[in-house]
Amino acid sequence: MGSLARKIEILGEASKFDVCASMASPRVASGSNRIGNPDIAGICHAFAPDGRCISLFKVLMTNRCMYDCKYCMNRCSSAKEKAMFEPNELARAFMGLYVRNYVEGLFLSSGVWKSASDTVQKMIESLNIIRNKYHFKGYIHIKILPGTDREQLKQIMEIADRVSLNVELPSASRLSEVCSMKNYETDIINCQKHIKEYIQEGLLPAGQTTQYIVGTAGESDREIMESLHWEYENLDLRRGYFSSFIPVKGSPIKSHGSYHQERRRENFLYRVDWLIRKYEYQIRDIFSIMDDEGMIPLNTDPKISLALNDDIFPLDVNEASYRELLRVPGIGETSARRIINLRKVNNKIMNYRDLQRLGAVVKRVKPFLIVNGKRQRRITEFLSKN
Repeated sequence: MGSLARKIEILGEASKFDVCASMASPRVASGSNRIGNPDIAGICHAFAPDGRCISLFKVLMTNRCMYDCKYCMNRCSSAKEKAMFEPNELARAFMGLYVRNYVEGLFLSSGVWKSASDTVQKMIESLNIIRNKYHFKGYIHIKILPGTDREQLKQIMEIADRVSLNVELPSASRLSEVCSMKNYETDIINCQKHIKEYIQEGLLPAGQTTQYIVGTAGESDREIMESLHWEYENLDLRRGYFSSFIPVKGSPIKSHGSYHQERRRENFLYRVDWLIRKYEYQIRDIFSIMDDEGMIPLNTDPKISLALNDDIFPLDVNEASYRELLRVPGIGETSARRIINLRKVNNKIMNYRDLQRLGAVVKRVKPFLIVNGKRQRRITEFLSKN
C-alpha cells in the first residue's frame, strides 16, 4: 500500500472536506513566485475553551468506503487512489508530527471499510496506542462513523476529548437523495442519542458536534436550521458546522449555485447559528427573515434584517439591558458588556465616539440607538414621511 509518507499524503488530502472548521478550497494556486497554498491538507486548527488555537493532525484512517454518497470524494465509486493506515502506522505518524511541534492534537475520521465495526476497531486500536504506548494526553477529536455500535462508542468516548457524527443532510428523505445506503435514523440519529447518554454519564468533556453539507439535495436553509435546532434541543449538541458543497472531479451531482453564492450561504448559516447560540434569538426569529422558499436572503446581514423587523428599536443606549444591546447591529458580546460596565459606575454614553471606544461599529448602530436623545433616521422612515 505504499510508504507511510505516501499514506499521509493521500489520507490527509482525502480528509480536507470533512470539517471541524471549514477550510477546504477548490482554488488552485499556480506559479513558483508565491507564498501559500489553498489546497494544503493534513493539518487544521481548532480552538480550546480558553481560546487557544490548536493545530491538529487531520487525517483519515482510510479513504476506502462502502458507501455511495454522491457528494463525497471518497465514495465507493471514486477513482481516487486508496490507502489505509495500520494502527501502529497512524500512531507513529501522529507522534512524529507531535514531537516535532508541528501539531498539538489529532482529528481522526475515516471512510467505512468492510463495515463500521471493522473500521472503528482499527481507529480504537490506534487511539489506544497513542494514549497508552506513547502516553499522549493532549486533544483528540474523533469523527464517529454511521452505524457504530454502543460498546465501540463508549470505548472511543473514554479516549477522545470530542466526537462528531456528520448528519450531512437535514432529514431522511434528503439523505436518501444522495446516499441510498445509509439509514438516517438507525445509523446517525440513534448513534447521536447514544453519545448523548454517555455524555450525561460524564464521558467526553468537550461534547459532540455535527456537520451539514449545504447545497447537495436542494434543501432549504429552513430545513437545515430546523434540523440543527432539534439537535440542540434533543441531543445536547455543542454546535453545528456547515460546509458548502463544492463538486470535486467526477462528482455525480452539481452545485446549485456559484462558488461565491455557496460560500456566502454557508457564511450566513454560521451567522444565524451564532445568533441562536450566543445571542439567544429564537428559531422563529430566524424563520421570520427567510423568503417564501425558506432561504436566508444573502443581500443583507441577518442581524440587520432581524433588527429592521424588531419593534423594540430604537433603544436608548443608556437604558437598554445587556440582552437588548446584543440585538443591536454593530454591538457584540464584548461591547455590550463594556457599555453595561460603564453604566454601573454612573457614566453615560454621550456620543458615538464613546460607543466607538467601547468597540461598537458606529455606522451600524446609528439607526437603532438613541444616544443622548438623538438617533439617525432610517431611510425607510425618511421616505414614508415624504
